[in-house]
Amino acid sequence: MSFGKTTAKKIAVLAVLTGLSLVAFIIESLFPPLIIPGAKMGIANVFSFTALIMYSPLEAFLIVAIRTVLGAVYAGNFSAVLYSFTGGVVSMAVSSLLMYLAYPKISVLAVSVAGAVAHNITQNVVFVFLSGSTLMFGYMPYLILLGILSGAIVGGVIMLIFRGVPKSVFEKVIFKREKEKVKT
Repeated sequence: MSFGKTTAKKIAVLAVLTGLSLVAFIIESLFPPLIIPGAKMGIANVFSFTALIMYSPLEAFLIVAIRTVLGAVYAGNFSAVLYSFTGGVVSMAVSSLLMYLAYPKISVLAVSVAGAVAHNITQNVVFVFLSGSTLMFGYMPYLILLGILSGAIVGGVIMLIFRGVPKSVFEKVIFKREKEKVKT
């Protein structure tokens, strides 16, 4: 998909999803970590995952990139870019592959859980790489469990969103996406 075919409506939808993602990221950064230092629920991922379902991996990756950079600027935590960006990119890559290769054989919930677990593992690996502390690998089982929990919550929210919005809205978007794939 080229940006030349991007409509004003699509840009507006992506801007809203990006804005909501950023707001969720900032609000979530105000709360204390869950059990493990730095652990968050990842509610901002609802909006990038929605873009993945409605459009394509490109749009989802753009939302992740914009959210992590602007989120780090607003929160004043530039080291978060290293962790959030790498975790977000790997998570979205896993989610994209599963959505395009395995969905509907596996559910949106399963895709979300896999993406969240990949996100947590990636962030832990980046931390170990940067700090040189292999002791942090001891957190891996807990991070995987938190990834399962947060992925299930994010996936559940996405399923509720897509149930609450009339099916015709998404059929139009998905039909357009399929039609564009055929043209290219």
